[in-house]
Amino acid sequence: MTAEKRRLQAANTGKSPWKKWGPYLTERQWGTVREDYSANGNAWGYVSHDMARSKAYRWGEEGIAGISDYTQSLCFSLACWNGVDPFLKERLFGVAGNEGNHGEDVKEYYYYLDSTPTHSYMKMLYKYPQQAFPYELLVAENRRRGKQDRELELVDTGIFSENRYFDVFIEYAKATAEDICIRITAINRGPEQAVLDLLPHLWFRNSWSWHTDAPKPKLSVKGNAIQATMPDKTESYFLYADGDPELLFCENESNASRLYNMPTDGGFFKDGINDYVVNGQQNAVNPTNEGTRMACRYHLEIAPGESQSIRLRFSNKSLRQPFQTFEKVFQQRQTEADEFYAELQQGIANEDALNVQRQALAGMLWSKQFYYFNVGEWLSGDANQPPPPDARKEGRNREWLHLHNADIISMPDKWEYPWYAAWDLAFHCIPLAMVDAEFAKEQLLLLTREWYMHPNGQLPAYEWAFSDVNPPVHAWATWRVYKMDQKQRGGKGDIRFLEAVFHKMLLNFTWWVNRKDKHGDNLFQGGFLGLDNIGVFDRSAPLPTGGHLEQADGTSWMAMYSLNLMRMSIELALHNPVYQSTATKFFEHFLYIAGAMANIGKEDIDLWDDADKFFYDAIHFPNGEAKRLKVRSMVGLIPLFAVETLEPGTLEKLPEFKARLEWFLENRPDLASLVSRWYEPGLGERHLLSLLRGHRMKRLLKRMLDENEFLSEYGVRALSKYHQANPYVFHLNNQAHQVSYVPAESDSYMFGGNSNWRGPVWFPVNFLIIESLQKFHHYYSDDFKIEYPTGSGNYVTIAAVADSLSERLCRLFLRDEHGRRAVFGDDDKFQNDPHFRDHLLFYEYFHGDNGRGVGASHQTGWTGLVAKLLQPRRK
Repeated sequence: MTAEKRRLQAANTGKSPWKKWGPYLTERQWGTVREDYSANGNAWGYVSHDMARSKAYRWGEEGIAGISDYTQSLCFSLACWNGVDPFLKERLFGVAGNEGNHGEDVKEYYYYLDSTPTHSYMKMLYKYPQQAFPYELLVAENRRRGKQDRELELVDTGIFSENRYFDVFIEYAKATAEDICIRITAINRGPEQAVLDLLPHLWFRNSWSWHTDAPKPKLSVKGNAIQATMPDKTESYFLYADGDPELLFCENESNASRLYNMPTDGGFFKDGINDYVVNGQQNAVNPTNEGTRMACRYHLEIAPGESQSIRLRFSNKSLRQPFQTFEKVFQQRQTEADEFYAELQQGIANEDALNVQRQALAGMLWSKQFYYFNVGEWLSGDANQPPPPDARKEGRNREWLHLHNADIISMPDKWEYPWYAAWDLAFHCIPLAMVDAEFAKEQLLLLTREWYMHPNGQLPAYEWAFSDVNPPVHAWATWRVYKMDQKQRGGKGDIRFLEAVFHKMLLNFTWWVNRKDKHGDNLFQGGFLGLDNIGVFDRSAPLPTGGHLEQADGTSWMAMYSLNLMRMSIELALHNPVYQSTATKFFEHFLYIAGAMANIGKEDIDLWDDADKFFYDAIHFPNGEAKRLKVRSMVGLIPLFAVETLEPGTLEKLPEFKARLEWFLENRPDLASLVSRWYEPGLGERHLLSLLRGHRMKRLLKRMLDENEFLSEYGVRALSKYHQANPYVFHLNNQAHQVSYVPAESDSYMFGGNSNWRGPVWFPVNFLIIESLQKFHHYYSDDFKIEYPTGSGNYVTIAAVADSLSERLCRLFLRDEHGRRAVFGDDDKFQNDPHFRDHLLFYEYFHGDNGRGVGASHQTGWTGLVAKLLQPRRK
């Protein structure tokens, strides 16, 4: 067992708190719903980037390459100043949702380079320009540009010309669970000497300004250290700074004078260090060297190509010689990190693939965040603050008064999406389980807890609207993580975990049936279901036509959900026979949904179009008429996901389940013949449960694997390229509603316009396509072959198609024969510069034709699934 695995085991069993300190700061707290106390829900306007340096946050803290304890009581991060910027670089900058031509977007370059699961070693890179940062230009130009235009990125401003920037590497190495060595290295990449102030900050999250008589912590100088006395006064931490930096202290409290033009009695506010360093305001910092926020100021003059490092150590112990073992600790932890990943990456021979996978996993681990939100308190306001507007009590999230979150959670992107999203989180848990299955299991359990899940059974979607509906993939992720963990545990599954989530999934499944099956006919709605602008209309809003939408994806997700819960029930029944009845229930529910999709026994409209050989949504008008919305999109491919196989050996162990299956299938041959292939055993006498019979599957795959439709060089597109020349148009009230193939950024304002499902390649659905194909192959075996790509005359097994799709997705990040990465598009600096080209950005989605990264640039979240795809499959 490697040293890191031993630490992980000690942390997960509670023997040693190796995960108490980690990268738990967000990268953007401003502009979040949590900090918004406005009457109209204008989160971007209530706390802006400009206000952020002066305002004490209520619900969390932000920083660059920051760490904190797991309650975010005490925080550490880096600030920089190049001598010309109008304020310190304390936080990452980006355009707000109302400023960008495609919504919010970070306009900085930073990279998560390494991390172990206990954060015993971490490394991050931030690229800081030496010239004045173009804040105003980025906002003005992106605001000016339209939906059809590319975004103006930082590199487009010319600020990296002649390499006039610093590479700033931030590294952490834990000597013990609560003794952390910190090394910050700045390299001048430019042609001339340049000055740089490095200001590592230590501060307390403000927990004292909101409640009467709340205890206040304190930072002060004690001997050779800065002592941090915690609010309860029972424990202290010490920060040691090598060399002789200038120590600057202030309070983590709002500067009401600057923010709101209110008179103050003086004081040392949150922006005091900034005002002292940048503006020379001597009275902005506390001359007695105490407060709740402080910085160690290092002034560096760095020659061209030169690097300089500063060293700090943060510990729960008073150390006489804090830097005596510093280098040894770093060397040892780096070696142990290499050992941990060498074991994990066995079987990957390609050096580039090793780098991509390790950075993907680093991004997953760096994207943990302490997420704190008590909706009841947020709506009511705090005793020591002005009461919020009454209108808020009828506004956002008012139905979620029970929600009280204060946990470490995996974020989609800690700048663009610094809040959890239910279906994103499910996908995060797959790559996370590769390195820390216990953390992945904790995440899946967390959203089912009573202080997350609504009493009615709904899972919270995300803070902008907890009541929005995400695809029901939680059970799928639970089963996948259970199986990955079982393999890591030598074949012994964590039944307690599986059973705990399963019981909560029963509540959630019931919520879906009661709330999203409008007529009780097993055809489901669901709303936007995570696919933002994929439809003709905003699927989360009332239809402009009236009536309702029966969704091929909503119904297919529920068929998949039924099979997931059936599979979980079977596993639980092998340990407790009582679960055979729930396995039967979900088996039958799956068949009822499958029958409804095929319009068995009704004269209503079928979601499968036999002429087009594709699934579509169907709109039902108030007058009783119905019409298919013939958009060839991912909506019509999602029926592939509802597939499962049953092994004969398993059925023999569950006689009650087997008997009920046989009775049901004998008495409902219409359903059995439609989907189950029950009387046509496959390889090894296993049986197939699927929404797609062999013929339908072939027809659907023919479209999906057509390079003129869904198949891209880099995976499966979310919308068929057919709609590039043939837009789908729906006429309503003399207005044309159109869906066209748009391979990159959205040209629609639907859902803010910062995501696009009308052409790009998205990892989560591609991952499910690959997994579904593997299941089909598990049943059909090598004897069943399909043409791939469509029209090529080349016939291969379903498994070979799955493998090829996986390779296409990996090709987004791996160097091609010319040394270029598709993800970097046509940017020569990213493609060729040795200080850029091997640092990866894991984007939210990818150009449907050329693979360029689009959307959130640090959504390692579900794009981190590439780590799993790169992992050799072991039988």
